[in-house]
Amino acid sequence: MKVLITGGAGFIGSHLAEKLMEMGSEVFVIDNLWTGRLANLAGIQNRKGFHLVVDTILNESVMNELVFKVDHIYHLAAAVGVRNIMDHPVESLDINVKGTETVLRLANRFKKKVLVASTSEIYGKHVGHSLAEEDNRVMGSVKKRRWAYACSKTLDEFLAFAYCDEKKLPVVVARLFNTVGPRQTGQYGMVLPNFVQCALLGKPITVYGDGTQTRSFAHVSDVIGALIKLMGDPRAEGDVFNVGNDEEISIKDLALKVKEMTHSPSEIEYIPYEKAYGPGFEDMERRCPNIGKVKELIGYKPAYNLEAIIHSVVDYFKQ
Repeated sequence: MKVLITGGAGFIGSHLAEKLMEMGSEVFVIDNLWTGRLANLAGIQNRKGFHLVVDTILNESVMNELVFKVDHIYHLAAAVGVRNIMDHPVESLDINVKGTETVLRLANRFKKKVLVASTSEIYGKHVGHSLAEEDNRVMGSVKKRRWAYACSKTLDEFLAFAYCDEKKLPVVVARLFNTVGPRQTGQYGMVLPNFVQCALLGKPITVYGDGTQTRSFAHVSDVIGALIKLMGDPRAEGDVFNVGNDEEISIKDLALKVKEMTHSPSEIEYIPYEKAYGPGFEDMERRCPNIGKVKELIGYKPAYNLEAIIHSVVDYFKQ
C-alpha cells in the first residue's frame, strides 16, 4: 500500500506515518513545515519506503505527482491552534479551504480514497450534550475571527461530501477532539502541553477565562488507530465520525490535575480572554464527543484514560 499524508511532519501526521510504516506501507509525506517539524520524523526519515516533500499542498504540480503515485490519502494538513487562526487568518483560510479543494480535486482525478481530518470546532457553541455527528452547528459572528477555523473546516466537510455524492469519490471524514500526546507543542495555544511545560518549569500555569469550560482529550495513539481502521473499512465511506475520548474535564480541574501529577509549585493564573486574544473573543463552553457511532462501526475504544494521557505528555517533556 502506498499512502500520502498531507501535514505528515505535524504532531498527528508523524505518528500516523510511523504506524503506517510499521504496518508495511510505503509512506509519502508533504509538509510546508509551518507548524510541522522535521524532528517529528527523525525516527523514520532514513528508512526505506519513506519519502518527504517539503512544500505546500497548494503547489498543484507537486501534489498531482504525489496523488498519482499513491493508493490512499490522509489529508491532515491545516492551520492549527487558536493562536495561529487569530494571528494569521488569511494563510489559515488558504490552507484549510484551497488546500482541501486541491487535495479532493486531484484525488478525484485519479480516484484515490481520501480521509479528511476535520475538527470538533465545527460544532461551534453547541453545549447541550455530548456532541453527535448529526447535531446542528452553532456558529458565532463572522466578525469574530475565532470562528474562521470552524467555518473553514465545515466547508472542507461540505467539499468532501460533495465530491463523494457527485463524483463518487471514496471519502471518509473524521472529526478529531483535542488529540494530545508526545511531540505536541504548546506553541500554538495547545492547552495540555502548555500546562505540563509550565508545571515542570515551575512557571505559572495560565488558564484563559474562568476555567469552567470543559474539554475531552484523546491520546494520539488511540486517534491514529481509529483513522487507519476508518480508512480501511468501506462502510465508512461517505460518512463522518467523531474520534476522541468522552472523558470530560474542566480546564481549571485539568490545571489542578497537571499540577498535582507533576508535584509542581506552579501557581494557577487566570487571564481574561480579552487580554489574551483581544476584545470580543468567544470560546466553546463545552467540547465532549459522542463516540457511539465510531464504536459501533470499528469497535473503537480509547485505551488511554486522562491520567495515562497526562503521564505520557509529562514523560515526553521530561525527556
